[in-house]
Amino acid sequence: MTDPMTIHNSALEPKTHGAHGHHGDEHEEDHRMFGFIVFLLSESIIFLSFFVGYIVYKLNAIDWLPAGFEGLEVREPFINSIVLISSSFVIYFAERFLRKENLWGFRFFWLLTMLMGSYFLYGQAVEWNGLPFGFTDNVFSGTFYLLTGFHGLHVFTGVLLQGIMLGRSFIPNNYAGGEFGVEATSLFWHFVDVIWIVLFVLIYVWR
Repeated sequence: MTDPMTIHNSALEPKTHGAHGHHGDEHEEDHRMFGFIVFLLSESIIFLSFFVGYIVYKLNAIDWLPAGFEGLEVREPFINSIVLISSSFVIYFAERFLRKENLWGFRFFWLLTMLMGSYFLYGQAVEWNGLPFGFTDNVFSGTFYLLTGFHGLHVFTGVLLQGIMLGRSFIPNNYAGGEFGVEATSLFWHFVDVIWIVLFVLIYVWR
C-alpha cells in the first residue's frame, strides 16, 4: 500500500527539466512578470489621474460637500482599512509557506486573505448603503463613488484571483513548475492596498 505522505510529498517535488527547458521556463516567467508590472503601472496612472482630479476639484470647489452633509464617518472605514492593510502581511506569509512547499499553510493564510478582502468589500457596501447622497448629487459625491467604486472593483478582482489560485493549489504538481500566478496575485493585492492608503488619506483624512 502506498504511503499517503509519499504521495503528498511527491506532489510538491519540482518537475525535472533539461537545462535548456528549465532556463526557458524561467525566461518566460520573467517576461510574464515584466508584462504584469507594466499593467500595474498603467493602472497606477489611471488612479493618479483620478487623484489629481479629486484634489483639483476640491481645492476649487465653493460647496464641496452635498447640502446638509457634514462629512464622512471615519471610524468604520478606518477599521476596514486596518483589515485590508493587514491582509498584505497575511498574503506575504501565504507566499512564504508556498515557497517552503507547505500547501496547507499556504491555503490557510491565502484563504484568510480572501476573507479579509471580502470583509473590506462588505464594509464598503454597508457604508455606501448608509450615505445620504447619490452619485449625481454634486462633484464630491460623484468623485467619492467613482474612486471607492473603482478601487472596490480591484479588490473584488483580487479576491476572485485569490480564489482561482486557491483552487489550483489542490491540483497535483500545479506549482511544481513555478508560482507566477500566486506571485502576480500577491503583487496585485499589495498594489490595491497601497492605492487604498492614498484614497483613505484623500477622502477621509483630508477635511
